[in-house]
Amino acid sequence: MDSDVAELADMIRRARRAVVFTGAGISTESGIPDFRSPGGLWTKMAPIDFRDFVRSEEMRRETWRRKFELDKTFTKAAPNRGHRAVATLVSRGTVSAVITQNIDGLHQASGVPDDKVIELHGNTTYAHCLACAERYEIEAIRRAFEADGLVPYCDACGGMVKTATVSFGQAMPEGAMRRAETETLAADLFIVLGSSLVVYPAAGFPALAKRNGATLVIVNRDETDQDELADLVLHRAIGDTMGAVVGNN
Repeated sequence: MDSDVAELADMIRRARRAVVFTGAGISTESGIPDFRSPGGLWTKMAPIDFRDFVRSEEMRRETWRRKFELDKTFTKAAPNRGHRAVATLVSRGTVSAVITQNIDGLHQASGVPDDKVIELHGNTTYAHCLACAERYEIEAIRRAFEADGLVPYCDACGGMVKTATVSFGQAMPEGAMRRAETETLAADLFIVLGSSLVVYPAAGFPALAKRNGATLVIVNRDETDQDELADLVLHRAIGDTMGAVVGNN
């Protein structure tokens, strides 16, 4: 264990209540492509605004077409060493919550209880009605879409059905934001894993934790605008780093 990893391990050992904040960088190590980085998905295919989704059935059809195309990659992804390390810290009681910008559900798949994961941008592994919030499973929607090309509507109320993600132009989930703020303010150690920290309001939580007296750690491949705020910055692979910290393969 090198000195930087040893320092992070010591910070975690001394923490009374740690929070982990994750971004795309933890999931790229599982083969899920980044959306925002140079060469990412949104440089090749502009995202569809939520308002366009609502006003146009053709945009809803295109949104679902893209969803099922991306699922060819998403559904093959499995939790990696970084996800498993975070799950270990949660199971030990060291980490009270995982705040994530990711929509892939890999934290839950790694063993983190659903009530410990705060999804700021939603979850693409299921869908819901925008009117009544009825939940729908993706596979059933896929079969119907591939059979007739029709966009899904709610069986209960007739409302529009959309993946349970937060699109451009769509309001952030108030409940998740409140929970994230509460956990951030209660943390004495705040660990950022794989986020460029450029997407607000989510990216405001690390700075909030630091202002409130928490120790701030950033583990990310590239520099971030908040590196100068952090007590420890590691520009290195998340899986190898966190796996070494917790002793996981």
